[in-house]
Amino acid sequence: LCLLKALYRSQCRELYFLRMQRAEEKMERLENRMKRRLRVCVATCNRADYSKLAPIMFGLKAQPELFELEVVVLGSHLIDDYGNTFRMIEQDEFDIGSKLHTIVRGEDEAAMVESVGLALVKLPDVLQRLAPDVLVVHGDRFDALALATAAALMNIRILHLEGGEVSGTIDDSIRHAISKLAHYHAVCTRSAESHLIAMCEDHSRILLAGCPSYDKLLSAHQRDDYTDIIKTWLGDDVKEQDYIVALQHPVTTDIKNSIKIYELMLDALISFKKRTLILFPNIDAGSKEMVRVMRKKGIEQHPNFRAVKHVPFDQFFQLVAHAGCMVGNSSCGVREAGAFGTPVINLGTRQTGRETGENVLHVRDADTQNKIYHALELQFGKRYPCSKIYGDGNAVPRILKFLQSIDLSEPLQKKFCFPAVRENISQDIDHILETQSALAVDLGGTNLRVAIISMKGKVMRKYTQPNPKTYEERIELILTMCKQAIADAVHLNCRILGVGVSTGGRVNPQEGIVLDSTKLIKEWSSVDLRAPVSRALHLPVWVDNDGNCAALAEKKFGHGSGVENFVTIITGTGIGGGIIQHGELIHGSTFCAAELGHIMVSLEGPECSCGSHGCIEAFSSGLALQREAKRLHDEDLLLLDGMSVNNKEQVNAVHLINAARLGNRKAEGVLHTAGTALGVGIVNILHTVNPSLVILSGVLAQHYVTPVQQVISQRALSSTRDIKVVTSDLEEPALLGAASMVLDYATRRTY
Repeated sequence: LCLLKALYRSQCRELYFLRMQRAEEKMERLENRMKRRLRVCVATCNRADYSKLAPIMFGLKAQPELFELEVVVLGSHLIDDYGNTFRMIEQDEFDIGSKLHTIVRGEDEAAMVESVGLALVKLPDVLQRLAPDVLVVHGDRFDALALATAAALMNIRILHLEGGEVSGTIDDSIRHAISKLAHYHAVCTRSAESHLIAMCEDHSRILLAGCPSYDKLLSAHQRDDYTDIIKTWLGDDVKEQDYIVALQHPVTTDIKNSIKIYELMLDALISFKKRTLILFPNIDAGSKEMVRVMRKKGIEQHPNFRAVKHVPFDQFFQLVAHAGCMVGNSSCGVREAGAFGTPVINLGTRQTGRETGENVLHVRDADTQNKIYHALELQFGKRYPCSKIYGDGNAVPRILKFLQSIDLSEPLQKKFCFPAVRENISQDIDHILETQSALAVDLGGTNLRVAIISMKGKVMRKYTQPNPKTYEERIELILTMCKQAIADAVHLNCRILGVGVSTGGRVNPQEGIVLDSTKLIKEWSSVDLRAPVSRALHLPVWVDNDGNCAALAEKKFGHGSGVENFVTIITGTGIGGGIIQHGELIHGSTFCAAELGHIMVSLEGPECSCGSHGCIEAFSSGLALQREAKRLHDEDLLLLDGMSVNNKEQVNAVHLINAARLGNRKAEGVLHTAGTALGVGIVNILHTVNPSLVILSGVLAQHYVTPVQQVISQRALSSTRDIKVVTSDLEEPALLGAASMVLDYATRRTY
């Protein structure tokens, strides 16, 4: 027994020291990894992928203590016909470690295959010499497929940018093939992330980063010298939004049809007679034939055209941002152009699978010149809300942090997750879920309020300022408060999806325009709110009437949740409301379907603010009660024993309500009349739209709910008497309603 105990103690000591040794070795490996710089090789094949890779390259170069950058250039960068665009990489002061001539000249699909083969022959020597820890590959080009294949076979870790997207051509097959070879993924959209997870990629190695080009694009497109750039490329007589940018590439799975579309596009542009900057197509099979078509039509000599092989990216963004329209099938049209609100016409099938903002008009069957010309008539000169579907301007910091987190001691072999994950949980590199949120703006008669509101209706932060009196001051304050909120949202870990604005008056929500103002908000008629706010904040913007917003708030966060048909009535300074039918908000043909405060309940009632007589608002609004309180006070009929009004204090509805509570018969009569008038109006609503629920919202709701129920029981049809009338539980219906427009519409888009 003693021997056994001694043996046991000896084994325990050995096990303890073995564990300590392993822990020390693990710590040593971790310290060595922290001290060692990560060698990152970025390979760029053409002008398009460099626009996405350059921001990452600048970020890597700016942190030499953490990263060692190697640059490999191949593909069309090194061909004169495509502008020798490797020079712009040198102008950006990057040291190019290797230049690989990998393009086999030819005009058919076989040339593309031979180019892939040539790249596979040349790449092993380069990758062996550079010995990168990680190779960064972008997109869906055949050159990128060669890069990913070579790196995967040489056991080099691959970070693939913009995988998981769907465009609609052979690019999809190449993109997904690269994704299967890659070890890590940085995607632009939630849909792309979902697609990769459905393809059995490990969701812990997928970063929802956004598009790297947006980091520069969102901050730099408002350059002061954009007019000089327009003049340089298109002439001194060309003005902003009065020209077209055209960029059409061949579709390798249907070259003949894509050349036909290109010819029809040129004919339509010639007929449209607007100055046009047209870029040469990329190097895919069919591009030479496209160039022949362009020269056959004399485009290079035509006075309305400027044909170029390449435009520096910072200038190209300016040209797209301020164009009257962009036409063709470039991914820039469906991605980057959306951030500017530039109208786009996408021709053919090359990009039809991609997520787009509302700025894109698809002409899938572009089989006639007239069809393209009509699309130009519809789109040219319009402006759309800015879209951030593909990024929020913070992609590069996320990607650099993601690279830092790569553990080189982990096994290189990929793990595939079978079966596909149904519920994808998006996470940044710290595995922290960014809260999808909205910026809500409530434009009241007295105060201007802005709030950050989460998907669950939580007010993350609120800002309040007095509402300025003039249009210019008001717009400036809205933008200032929103920019402050956006800056704070980063620290609150909130991702802002868009801006919702609640305002008084009649609103056209389709265009984001306040048509008619209320008397409380002056200088606020025929005001386009969407365009200036969207342009300044680079976010989509929704605008609606405050009554409609209250209904939307109830639908998402309140008593209306899950109810198909209900009506919300705001009882405050004025009377307003919103109608939900079959789960959708009703606006009407002239956007006044829910002007519930102006339902007439008496032919000879008091004058209303709308100019009519006998409206609900003339009886039941806070202003109407204030009017009656002042009348009673002037007649010495308002105050009872124990009540007083300060000389500096204006008599208002609160005094009337307090007097009624203390037994003032005159005040009680006024409130009874107001409640009855509101009840009669609601009976009319019940008989018109037949909701299953009526929600009273606002400061006066609790005082009106009982008289309204009494009027319904006495005067409504028997089929509507059992309809429930409840008071709202929401503290911020206007802000929550403004937020719900964003949280619903920005996340339920289907393309």
